[in-house]
Parts: sequence; C-alpha cells; structure tokens
Amino acid sequence: MKKLTNLDELTLMKAGRDEVKGIARVCSEGWRATYGYLEDEAYVNRVIEEYYNENRIENEVTEFSENWHGYFVAKENGEVVGAIGGGTIGKEIGEIFVFYMNPNKRNRGIGSKLLTYYTEYQKKLGIKEQWLSAQKGNEKAIPFYEAKGFVKQSEKRSEGSGKHLSIRYMREI
Repeated sequence: MKKLTNLDELTLMKAGRDEVKGIARVCSEGWRATYGYLEDEAYVNRVIEEYYNENRIENEVTEFSENWHGYFVAKENGEVVGAIGGGTIGKEIGEIFVFYMNPNKRNRGIGSKLLTYYTEYQKKLGIKEQWLSAQKGNEKAIPFYEAKGFVKQSEKRSEGSGKHLSIRYMREI
C-alpha cells in the first residue's frame, strides 16, 4: 500500500450526520478484521449489530456530553477511512472508546494523523492522561498504541466476551 503523501487528499474532522454510513462501515469492517480471528463469528456479528448500526452511530454523532465527545473521522477523497471516539472518564482523564481504520487503508499514516487530531481535541479540554483498552492478542492495535507512547497499566476480563483479557493502556498527553 502506498504511504499517504498528499495531505490534500485527507480531511480530519468532527463527524456529523453525513459521516454516519461511513463510520458504520469502517467500524464494522475494522472490528471484523481485528477480532474475526480472535472471536467466533456469532459474537463478532452481535457486537457489530449492537455498536456499529447506523441508528446508534447517528445518535452518537449528534449527542455529546462530558463522557462522550462524539466521533471524529479521517476522510480520504470524501470517503470515511478512519473513525475515533472517546470521552472523559475522570478529572483530566480521557479515554478512547473506539478507533478503527478501513483495513485497506492501514499502514499509510492516516491512523496516526487521526489519533493526533483527536488527542489535540482532548488536550483543549484539559485532558492530561489518555486511556484505552486493547484485547490481549490484538496484534493490529497493540504495536501501534505502544509506538504512540501508550504504556500497559493492567489487564482485566473483556466485557461482553468474558473469555479474553483486555489490556488497559495510558499515556500522558
């Protein structure tokens, strides 16, 4: 895959209704590519139906709170190719709850740019620590997060599945 060289092709922005279908597609494809080999197909489909359906995402791009900042997207030539979302979990503590890339657009620098864009947003809110969870064995995300300065803090049973461990990561921002 070619590295992203022309930044004019890439738009980073807070998502709105126009991005709902693209977010649903990217998150569904990203979830399947990331967890399809770690989980059984029924569980993967159930998670996609629950979390990445267009109705839920439309609510999540239009309703904001301190705990949920909405979705932010990377668009390449007008197409959503990455989505990230998070919120605040404590005083000066933020969390990334969801972060997926179109599997065909990985390793081009787009995810790094989207993470930086969202991190800058959280910094403006006074966030000083950024947290996230990654499933143990997720070799697509863990090396990326560690390269971005996230440090393992703990492990806990994954919500929903119950049979896997989630690794809690944190970095100061």
